[in-house]
Amino acid sequence: MKDRILNSQEFKSLVRSKNTISLILTVAQLFIYFGFILLLAYNKEFLGQKIYGPVTVGIPVGIGVIILTWLLTGIYVAWSNKKYDQKVSEIREKLVGGE
Repeated sequence: MKDRILNSQEFKSLVRSKNTISLILTVAQLFIYFGFILLLAYNKEFLGQKIYGPVTVGIPVGIGVIILTWLLTGIYVAWSNKKYDQKVSEIREKLVGGE
């Protein structure tokens, strides 16, 4: 049963699409995170500029990095719940049936 599912072309295609979306979101997250780190390393003056009172540009930028991380995670979860889980169930039902 398990081998039938794992060896089916539909499941392999689904795994490829899961790996693709995971890679895209991972690269986006790494770009955001390391972009922030590089900004800290090479342009401290920009991040240190005051916006209002003691609040500097670095604070909303850092919060933005955290929010974007949550957003990217939410995108993956929504995709997984809507497409991946449904497709896995369809493949399982199709290949295994009533077993």
